[in-house]
Amino acid sequence: MTRRLEGTVALVTGASSGIGHATALELAREGASVALVGRREDRLTDLAAEISSAGGQALVVPADITDAQAAAAAVERTVEGLGRLDTLVNNAGLMLLGPTPGADLNDWQRMVDINLMGLLHATHAAVPHLVKAAADGPRQVADIVNISSLNGRNAYAMMAVYTATKFGVTGFSEALRQELAKQHVRVSVIEPGSVDTELRTHNSEAVQQLLNAGLGDVERLQSQDVADTVGYIVTRPRHVAVAELLVRPTEQA
Repeated sequence: MTRRLEGTVALVTGASSGIGHATALELAREGASVALVGRREDRLTDLAAEISSAGGQALVVPADITDAQAAAAAVERTVEGLGRLDTLVNNAGLMLLGPTPGADLNDWQRMVDINLMGLLHATHAAVPHLVKAAADGPRQVADIVNISSLNGRNAYAMMAVYTATKFGVTGFSEALRQELAKQHVRVSVIEPGSVDTELRTHNSEAVQQLLNAGLGDVERLQSQDVADTVGYIVTRPRHVAVAELLVRPTEQA
């Protein structure tokens, strides 16, 4: 099978679990060298070993992208270690749900820092390298893929600030797409519905029960489903840009 990303380099944030883990593997299968960015170095090391054992190349880059300097350093380390940067997947995220009245302001700040500011930090550092890759790279195109959420287009009770961050991601993605389109840097946003990852386990047992009750017996998406979507977007021909994709479980209302 043709490895459509041969000769390119991808950076995936939040690569230590869930969608990020699956996406890193998917891009490596397509031939990309992958920088694995996250805070849990042990998990990143295990993932790098899995990619290497399958014949791919991976670079472990432990970093907390909520810190702008750390995010910039992660991008620079990627370019120094792997030679270039063609694809950025902004996946790192946090979902802490509950009533707005009486909410813990620290939870709100953490979501803003990770879901929105972390994405902005990584993007700001990556854009000059992506513009260069689109100009002189093997595919003559580069990609930014931002993982938003169904909450990036619909608002729901008990999810106010999480929704605010994801609306921000979706809006930022479209504005940036317009800015970079003429330079062949494609900006895409994916809005998954319910995905079976550890994201919801960061919430209290009571909140998790409410989430489960709301979904009922719906078969959730798996991380690989979203990784497949990322793979589809970044392997389109140079003249095809997928700006926005909503992906949800078939039975989710």
